[in-house]
Amino acid sequence: MSQNWITIKSTDQVYQLEILKGLLLQHDITSVVINKQDSSYMNFGEAELKVLESDSEKALQIINQENE
Repeated sequence: MSQNWITIKSTDQVYQLEILKGLLLQHDITSVVINKQDSSYMNFGEAELKVLESDSEKALQIINQENE
C-alpha cells in the first residue's frame, strides 16, 4: 500500500523546516524534510516539509497556530 506525501511548506532555510518537523513530532505527526538545494553552493533550490496526506490538514493547523 503506497502512502501519499504532501508538501506543506518549502523554504531555502532548512533549519526552519527542522524546527517545524520537531513541532509536528510532538503532535504525533510523521514528517520528512527533503532538501533539494544545490550541495555545492547552498544558494539554489529549496527544501520541502512533507507529511502524509491523511495528516496534512492537522499539520497545517498546528503550523498556523505556531505562526500566530
